[in-house]
Amino acid sequence: MLSSIKKFLKSEDGPTAVEYAVMLALIVIVCIAAVRAIGTSANAQFTNIAGQIAP
Repeated sequence: MLSSIKKFLKSEDGPTAVEYAVMLALIVIVCIAAVRAIGTSANAQFTNIAGQIAP
């Protein structure tokens, strides 16, 4: 088990995995921000439409 960990740390796969994890984290952050922005805008539009439809 210890030898497997040493091989992983010495190989090039470790830094590559970290780079992919960082890229994935950035993509997730951007997606969350976009969904929040779109959600806020959509909520405002639905509220506006509901106000116009209501008697």
